[in-house]
Order: sequence, then structure tokens, then C-alpha cells
Amino acid sequence: MKKLIAVLLAAMMLLTLGACAKKEPATDLEYVKEKGTLVVGITDFAPMDYKNDSGEWVGFDADMAKAFAESLGVKVEFVEIDWDNKVLELDGKSIDCVWNGMTLTDEVTSAMECSNAYCNNAQVVIVPSDVADQYQTVESCAALTFAVEAGSAGKAEVEALGYNFTEVKAQSDALMEVAAGTSDAAVIDSLMAAAMVGAGTGYENLTYTVGLNSEEYGVGFRKGSELAQKLNEFFAASYADGTMQAIAETYGVQAALIAQ
Repeated sequence: MKKLIAVLLAAMMLLTLGACAKKEPATDLEYVKEKGTLVVGITDFAPMDYKNDSGEWVGFDADMAKAFAESLGVKVEFVEIDWDNKVLELDGKSIDCVWNGMTLTDEVTSAMECSNAYCNNAQVVIVPSDVADQYQTVESCAALTFAVEAGSAGKAEVEALGYNFTEVKAQSDALMEVAAGTSDAAVIDSLMAAAMVGAGTGYENLTYTVGLNSEEYGVGFRKGSELAQKLNEFFAASYADGTMQAIAETYGVQAALIAQ
């Protein structure tokens, strides 16, 4: 009898534990809604994602991410990531999306579930203003040593051209290298260049010269995530009602917008 009671008690405990076990969310959308937060992987990249004087993350991408999270009924959290590890961060669920002026390369679209393109961009060469007249063609830049963000579209362009380069953590670091004279030049996004170099910026003595390509920005989610389609729907609605254009004008990127 004691043995039978013990067996029954063990069975009841197993049933209780099974009933109490937390059910895993079936979809990425359910996962984000259940935890109540959309975690966005970014780097310091004006005018898309950067901190204002109050320490708040702002920028075109940051403001759009806040609005998208609100449309899902969740809060947004911004996490600075090592750009070269963005896919690992995403797949490991340290972040839920990569939303940081990300170029839609073949490598990116094969590793992530990506949104529709929303902004045009290009990779441009940054040099000191006093030597800019010497570097107006791709060929004239061949002898320069470049600073490029690891894992970026800029690195890919420089690598394809066979130029000498040093990898840094972020595009902002690449600008610092040129300003300090530790690199001859940098390759960064044209949208960042327009906001960060030249008269009235923190890098008045730098300028951009050669455009190396043309490209488009998108947002990346985990492979198979339905959040990409949710974002496409959000983009279409916010473009139709003018919200996207208004946010773009705040950060001076309206000319780069792609109609949704």
C-alpha cells in the first residue's frame, strides 16, 4: 500500500510540474509581447541612433523604433552592440532586432528576416578637408590607409577595392581615427557623413569626397520572425499618414526616404 501511495504521489507531482511549466511563446511576436519589451540593437550613429544631452537615445531610427514598439503595445529598450556580432546577438536573444542604418547586403538578408528598405544610402570616403582635392576619385584613394567599422558595408567596399584598412568598433570611431591622424581616411555611411562632418559639426576639419556605392537600409529580425512583416505594415501606415516624413525631417534625412 505504501508503495502504491508513493507512486501516486510521484505521478501527481509530475502532473503538477507539467501544469506549472511555462509555455514557450509560439512566435517572435508573442515572445516580445510576453516580456513587454522590444530590445533594439544599435551603435552610436547620428543621425539614426545617438544620445541627446539628456542621455536619451534619439535619431530617425530610434524615434521610429519607439513608435513601432508603441504600436505593438510594448516598451522599447536600446542596447549598444558590437556591429560585427549583430547576428549572434540577435540569434542569442540578447536583442530582438537590428535597427541602425543597416545596409541590406546579401550577407544580412541571408542571416536575418529583413524589413522592406526604407532609406537610400551610400558609402563615402572621409578625409581631412585640407587634402580633399587630392582624393576625388576611387583611384586616387588607393594609397590611403582607412579606418572602417568591423562588419560594416564600408569595410566590404574597402576590402573589395583591395585598400589597406584598420577595423574599429563603430563608424564614429573611424571618424576619430581620421581626426587624430592615426588613419588617412575612413569610409562611413553618407547619411552619417552629412550629419557628422563639415561646417557646424564636431568634425569641421573633415569632409567626404568619393561615393563608393549605392545601397538601402532595412531592419533585421530573427530568421522566420513575423515581426518583419509587422514592421512593413507599420512603415506603410506611418508613411501614408506622414509620420515617417515628419520624423525624417527632424533629423534631416527626408531626401533619403524610400516610399512605402
